[in-house]
Amino acid sequence: MIWIGVVLLASIVVSLLRGGKLSNLAEIELHAWWLLFVGFGLQVVANALPDSRSALTVGLLLTSYVALLVVVWLNRAEPGIWIAGIGILMNFTVIAANAGMPVLMEAIEVAGGSTESILDGKHVLLDDGTRLPFLGDVIPLPRNVISLGDVFLAIGLGVFLEDQLRQPLRLFRHRVQGVPGSAAE
Repeated sequence: MIWIGVVLLASIVVSLLRGGKLSNLAEIELHAWWLLFVGFGLQVVANALPDSRSALTVGLLLTSYVALLVVVWLNRAEPGIWIAGIGILMNFTVIAANAGMPVLMEAIEVAGGSTESILDGKHVLLDDGTRLPFLGDVIPLPRNVISLGDVFLAIGLGVFLEDQLRQPLRLFRHRVQGVPGSAAE
């Protein structure tokens, strides 16, 4: 997941170069934001389970994506969120179709990883029986393999973050009191 941190950092840098403000990070508001922690927490639990191929593991993974999709739906009007939602939906679909995220062995080798380092509760090896293989983890990065859904997720989050940092100062959120007509004086 280091790659997504790099994408978010690049979005912040681009935003700052275009006049964005870091202080706007504290102003970001998302409906049902707490579901993000639920979704990521469920993925952590699923990856920690000893029997990685169990129905419980796959159920936890799919439930985590449902939580993330709810956040996307509730915030769909925000710039970039719908792009991130497409990525989340792609990942949900391929995991549901294969009882895990298919990962291409050759991509693991190109990324410089090993099967043991990539295969966990979430991942299965991509083979001839894999459904929707183009949505699996087939894009090698240094020490990581990502999917097309991950790319959409990163782009969407980058667009959202860059937009939020470039918003004008929001005085009324801080309950700054104004006197009617005071600007005319």
